[in-house]
Amino acid sequence: NKYAAQKLKVGEEYLFWGKVDLNFFGAEMTSPEIESPQGNNIIRPIYPQTAGINSKALEKLVRTALTALKDDLAHDPLPCDLVESQKLMPYGQAISSIHFPKNFEVLEEARKRLIFEELLFLQLGLLVMRGREESSTGAVISRDFTDEFAKLLPFEMTGAQKRCVKEGVKDMARPHPMSRLLQGDVGSGKTAVAAALVYNCIKNSFQAALMAPTEILAGQHHKTFSKFLADKGVNIALLTGSTSAAEKRRIKSGLSSGEINLVVGTHALIQEDVLFDKLGLVITDEQHRFGVGQRAKLGAKGLNPHVYVMSATPIPRTMALFIYGDLDISVLDELPPGRQKVATYAVDTALRARALNYVKKHLDKGLQGYIICPLVEEGESELVAATRYASDLSEGFFADYKVGLLHGKMKAKDKDAVMASFASGETDLLVSTTVVEVGVDVPNAAIMVIEHAERFGLSQLHQLRGRIGRGEHESTCILISDAQNEEAKRRLDIMAKTNNGFLIAEEDLKNRGPGDFFGSRQHGLPELKIADMLNDIDMLRLTQTLAKEIVSADPTLSQTQNRGLKAAVNELFDESGIHSFN
Repeated sequence: NKYAAQKLKVGEEYLFWGKVDLNFFGAEMTSPEIESPQGNNIIRPIYPQTAGINSKALEKLVRTALTALKDDLAHDPLPCDLVESQKLMPYGQAISSIHFPKNFEVLEEARKRLIFEELLFLQLGLLVMRGREESSTGAVISRDFTDEFAKLLPFEMTGAQKRCVKEGVKDMARPHPMSRLLQGDVGSGKTAVAAALVYNCIKNSFQAALMAPTEILAGQHHKTFSKFLADKGVNIALLTGSTSAAEKRRIKSGLSSGEINLVVGTHALIQEDVLFDKLGLVITDEQHRFGVGQRAKLGAKGLNPHVYVMSATPIPRTMALFIYGDLDISVLDELPPGRQKVATYAVDTALRARALNYVKKHLDKGLQGYIICPLVEEGESELVAATRYASDLSEGFFADYKVGLLHGKMKAKDKDAVMASFASGETDLLVSTTVVEVGVDVPNAAIMVIEHAERFGLSQLHQLRGRIGRGEHESTCILISDAQNEEAKRRLDIMAKTNNGFLIAEEDLKNRGPGDFFGSRQHGLPELKIADMLNDIDMLRLTQTLAKEIVSADPTLSQTQNRGLKAAVNELFDESGIHSFN
């Protein structure tokens, strides 16, 4: 560019920005950006770009926008005394400085201000959803029946289970509705804890409802709860999308009359025509697969019933504070006796034949196994598709065994038929996608092979692995991957070294970041734009404390100094379809 060259003077100093290429003559830079080191343009913003517009053009547009919005940016949503007490940069200055800071100190102050307000707005909204300071429940538990329930079990609860039951019962005895998360690793016995709370609720003359994300998982819970409670006079019903019309009418009638004590189901439970007589306890399983709004819909069917959330996905406490900031947390950190540690090995495709032979040895002993594939149909990519793989195995390597196929695109009744066949032992080997990640309990399954293991997150691999080792048999998980990059190898090595779901979840959060931790952000809370769950945990704790103080002094944010807060919180939560302050 001869015009750019003419502007350069020998002996002067310049800043060059571009890609440096090394060649025989030395180093060169093709069409670099050139700036003088004087002036305020030393720190330059870099924006996400789209076709036809570059970062420099966006920079000019942002400068124009900031000039046009100068008067609007003078209105600070935070109360003046809060800005002063926390030594925060004023709002307008922070917005301007995050784009065009004079130096790195100013940039850091702008970031601090914007992170603070984003987390404060989030915590204020969560407090409103929780509503503990002003709401009361119509389902206060007056008697504790835990000891009576414990005698019904064919095993003794672990110390962790007893502690979590005690925490839940204590919450339900208070005049405010319980809002609690039960976190537990795969196989830690969450269902027994939930059953204890359900039993307490029903014995105190209230109804309970449990909502699961899939029909398979709902059916599993219905079966387990029936085993615990059905012969003790507890009337239990299963309500899902595939329940027959006649059965649905019977169940809805039984719920509204109070005849049915416990209903287990899927999203079908939150339909408008599902009414309860005295709903006292609402339990949701794998809550991140629903969303805050769906949990609230089920809770609205009673007089502020107690809310209990179960998650078999171990979540680092930092992440739990964000996703479940409106809940207290109970942790099951002890596995029941008899749970097997699953031996895990990472191998490449050269050893696939040996791995499949190892599977065959297990099947010959009368045990069962899984083979997990990341895709369903051919054409999605070059990876092995479950449909084709199942067909190849059943006609070739495992021609003498019964091979089943399970994936998310199947109809609910077909999924149930496949799982029933596997659970009964009729099917020897189940080829599946991640639909078996939660809820399938087959004690006879002792071997799992996961194809293209690098395609799964660590937490997801841990969930899949949790489908085996649930009985008395030694169990093995084989991760097959040809991934050559060091990060993928390190992740698979972590899986081979530990069975601790919480350690694995911490690693997963570090590797993938909070935005991708659950895949497609299914939990339903507002997406953070600048705050970071890994690095801003101290700020999160500070804003939680301040939010409680603000709501305690002004529950509806109606005072003059809090009106900016109220508008900002409502705007943040409206983006997620969640109503906050009225």
